[in-house]
Amino acid sequence: MKSTRAVKGVLLFPGAGTGRDQPSLVRLESSLTPLPVRRADFPYRKAGRRAPDRPPVLLDAVRTEATDFAAGLKVATSKLVLGGRSMGGRMCTMAAAGGTPGDPGDAPLPVAGLVLICYPLHPPGKPESLRVEHLPRLTVPCLFISGTRDAFGTPEELEQWTATIPGPVTQVWLAGKGHDLKGAENAITAAVTDWLPTVV
Repeated sequence: MKSTRAVKGVLLFPGAGTGRDQPSLVRLESSLTPLPVRRADFPYRKAGRRAPDRPPVLLDAVRTEATDFAAGLKVATSKLVLGGRSMGGRMCTMAAAGGTPGDPGDAPLPVAGLVLICYPLHPPGKPESLRVEHLPRLTVPCLFISGTRDAFGTPEELEQWTATIPGPVTQVWLAGKGHDLKGAENAITAAVTDWLPTVV
């Protein structure tokens, strides 16, 4: 894939139960060549632990990885697209929006756009426990790729809450897929490669 003027690199994070070698993230990296892609693990995975760190630690990891990746490419973080699967994507949206739960004072991390694969709108069976308070602060292009049978958010729920995002939102629905999006690597890659050139 050819690099676009606006996007100089893509930084991807996995979901809570997987690592940087999650198949769809690996496939994305190979498909986006020669555009630089970094797949990053959170601190708890690097330490060999299974339980995720608290949000402030996860957000600090997103900011640190983005700053380091951008420095290596000799660009600003505003030239990077951030995202990933489930919790990884959610942490990237929170970093881009600025603030953490209970501490809204953190400055937004400047990014070019966000790729959100199976965004966890709420825990399964708990539609009242929404993770949406920061969405109205997202001003960059956002790509949401989700299964129509995702227990973490129905298409109707996700469309309702992503409508609160001021930036451009693109929704891609994978019919019959659940939260794991098993076997959907090709569809995920196609969605991202089609969307990236629109980020300006």
